[in-house]
This record gives sequence, structure tokens and C-alpha cells, in this order.
Amino acid sequence: MATPRVDDWSWFLALALGVSFLKCILINTYHSTDFEVHRNWLAIAHSFPVSKWYHENTSEWTLDYPPLFAWFEYGLSHVAQHFDKEMLVVQNLNYTSPATVLFQRLSVIVTDMVFIYAVKECCRSVREEKGSKDLLGHPFFILAALLLWNFGLLIVDHIHFQYNGFLFGILLLSVARHLQGRHLEGALLFAVLLNLKHIYLYIAPAYGIFLLRSYCFTEDNTDGSVRWSSFSPLRLVALGSIVISVCALSFGPFIAMGQLPQVLSRLFPFKRGLCHAYWAPNVWALYNMVDKALSVLGVRLKLLDVAKLPKASMTGGLVQEFQHSILPSVSPSITLICTLLSIMPAVLSIWHRPRGARGFLRCLVVCALGSFMFGWHVHEKAIIMAILPFSILAVESREDAGIFLMLTTTGHYSLFPLLFTAAELPIKVLLMLLFTLYSFTSLKKLFRGSILNPLETTYLLGLVAVEILCEVVYPLSPWQHTLPFVPLLVTSVYCSLGVSYSFIRLYVSLLRQDGTDKHKQL
Repeated sequence: MATPRVDDWSWFLALALGVSFLKCILINTYHSTDFEVHRNWLAIAHSFPVSKWYHENTSEWTLDYPPLFAWFEYGLSHVAQHFDKEMLVVQNLNYTSPATVLFQRLSVIVTDMVFIYAVKECCRSVREEKGSKDLLGHPFFILAALLLWNFGLLIVDHIHFQYNGFLFGILLLSVARHLQGRHLEGALLFAVLLNLKHIYLYIAPAYGIFLLRSYCFTEDNTDGSVRWSSFSPLRLVALGSIVISVCALSFGPFIAMGQLPQVLSRLFPFKRGLCHAYWAPNVWALYNMVDKALSVLGVRLKLLDVAKLPKASMTGGLVQEFQHSILPSVSPSITLICTLLSIMPAVLSIWHRPRGARGFLRCLVVCALGSFMFGWHVHEKAIIMAILPFSILAVESREDAGIFLMLTTTGHYSLFPLLFTAAELPIKVLLMLLFTLYSFTSLKKLFRGSILNPLETTYLLGLVAVEILCEVVYPLSPWQHTLPFVPLLVTSVYCSLGVSYSFIRLYVSLLRQDGTDKHKQL
């Protein structure tokens, strides 16, 4: 059989159909409470007038996404009624009929068409090295496989249950449009995305500064600095009109009804606490671990009275406000300041030395990862927001490929606790191994040699030991019943080290590029 030609995109169709078939196989697997969350939102959007959407609270899973996503659920509900009308009854809490499961799973698979199209557009935008004729070794083939078959996206959307593929499709399509120089389209897509899910506010600084610097200012000085006289008010008005129009379409009806404060209170519920029930592998997981270690040490040395210490709620899997025992407690304002400080150098970098759309893409990844490292009540799933766009840079640079392998392997393993049932254990292990092995072998082949140093390789191999400890050794120990949270703690803290290391390496590469640019000017 003849090998497909490089310019023959039939291979892309094969990859897309293959992963879609796998998603169909996963329809009857475990699903999380997010399944009920979205069923309830379907019912709310279908059963109540718009004025009641952000007030309805029959279920604890109240509507807390921006209005465009509510309209998205409203549209889905009109299809859902042909599967099982009972799923659209708000009072039918935790309703999971076979038809309901089928519809919700299929709705994720079908809306993933946006993601598939976006991946193809990203592949068209990848820089290619001349001379390579092996399809399997081409950067755009590797990128397509890394995105379409992304392990994290597969288990979060098609087992755990969410609509991230649809949302990330809009994000990647926006990125692709900027790489193609179609900046107004990219801005429009991101404005729509923000009004579908507000977590993307974390990467808004990258978009805002990039578009202001590289679109509204049309020329640079010879040293790369901004030429102030090249500012185009017309372009700024065009951008502003796009953003204002989308936001008016989304929030306008609620502003007219005087419900904007109610909507915002749903979108930003700061009483949920610093960390999620399972600590995302970030700085605050390490901070919490240090606090726990100090409190235990203080009690052992009889320096602290255990009766006066706060309840150990953060190791009990609860989602609520929490007071640290020894270290100062962290407020939402502190996390906001830390997040802004963490992304500031990257944002300033694309202002002073834009380096085109790829400089913007690197800044976007830094913003996504910075918000993950320092944000308030971060979900472990948010690591995917950095991994997916970073895949584009990983197939173009050896250094980025090394950081990508560290980040994606550690970040993906940190998602394992999301699937805690025994039936899904072999599925997540197999899918993780297949994706990780492909990532390593394909990028090693692309860049013709080893990408990680021995220390990095040793750390990643340590994940195997962590998995054996958490899934085999610890369940057989007597501590399983008295300290059930230990496996989650070990996973979170160990993965925090790898994600933190990747963030530091990414920043070092960014600052090194800035230093190189300045050296060239001298």
C-alpha cells in the first residue's frame, strides 16, 4: 500500500475518525458530577425564561458559566428533548437514563468537530523544515496526533465529562488565525470564547497586549521598539467594536433586566476556597504541604496545641474556605497579585519585543501556566489550557519540546485522581502510556536525538513509583482507612514539582530570548 503523500490530507481524516471512534467506545464509562451539572443546565435553559436562569437553585449545581454558554445549553436542550424529555425536568436530580447518557456523550463528540477543524488550521500554520518527506516525521502530522489524541482532553471530556474540546477548539482556531495574520477573526473568536467560559480571562492579557502592540501599532523602529506615530485609531476602534458587540450580545439582556450583579456573583464565587477538593499541582499545593508538615512537626515537638489548630479540612476533600495552621492564610486578592506578577514579564516582553504571533503564543502559554500556578481555586483540569497551545511550539523547537514533555507528562498524570473507579484504571493507564510513548518517540525523531537530561528522565520515571504506591501499595496498608487522602496528597505534591519546574524552564527560555534580542542590538 502506498504511503500517503505529505500534501494529501487523508491522513488527517483518518486520525480524526480514529479518535472519534474511541470516544464512542467510551460512552458507557464512568462520568463525574459534571454530567449532572450539565444535565441541570440543560433543564434550566429549557424550562425557565432567561430572567430565571441565574436565579434558579433547585440543584446545588447552579448555572455559573457566562451567558453564551447558557444559550449553547439552550440550543442543545432542543435536541435533547428528542432523546428523553425527562432529562429536561429540573426536579429530576441525578437523572441518568440510557438515552440521557447517550445524548450528553454524543453532544460532546459532535461539538468536538470545532476542535478537529481548529487542529487542522493549526497544522496548516506550523513551520516546516525543507527536505523532510516522511509523513510520520512531519511537524504538522505530529502536532495533529498530539492535539487530536491528547490524553488529558480525552479523559476529561469523554470519561469525566465536560465540553472542553468545543471550547479549546475555539481557542486553537483563534490562535491559528493570528498565526495566519487574520487578527480580527482571532479577536472575534477569543471574545466569543470569553463569553462561553470566563476561565479564559487568565490569558486575556496576552491577547490584549499583543493586539494593541502588533495590530494597532503598524510599524516598529529599527531597534524593534514601538513606533508611536504608527498607531492606528481605526484598528483600535475595529477591535473595540468586536469585543463590545460580543459582550453586549452576551450580557446585554441581563444588564437590561438589572441582573448583572447576580450573574457576576455566579461567575466569581470566591467562597469556594483556595484549593479544589483535590489539590491542583501548583504552588499552593506545595504551600499547603509545608503548612501541614510544620503543624505536624509542631505537635510532635509539643510546640503547638492540637486542640487549637484548625480542622484538617483541606485533607478531607471538601470545597470550602480554609485557614492554614502555621503559614499565613491566602486570600483571593493575594492569588490575583501573585498571578499578575507571574505573567507580567511575559506580557511586557511581547510589548517591547513582540516577535510576531509566535511570541504571542508563548506569552499565552505563560499566562495559562501562571494562572494555574498561582490562581484561586484552580481545577487540576486547567493544566490542559497550557498543554494544548504549547503543543504548537513543541513541534517547532527542541527546547520547547523538552519543556512540553515534562509539562504534559506530569500534568496528564496529575489528572489520574479524576478517574478513581477500578474499571477505568486500565483505560487511563493504557491511554496515558500510548500518548506519552508517542510524544517521546515522535519528538525525539523530529529533533534527531534525546530531548531530556538524565535528571528530568529520572523524575518522570518516578511517576511510575508514585502510581504503584498509590494504586497497589497504599490500599493494602493499614493507613488506607485512617488517612485515605494520602495518595491524593502524594500525587499532587509530586506533580507540583514537575509543573513548577516546567514553568521555570519556560520562563528562562522566554527571558533568554529577550536577552538574545538585546545582545543583537548591541
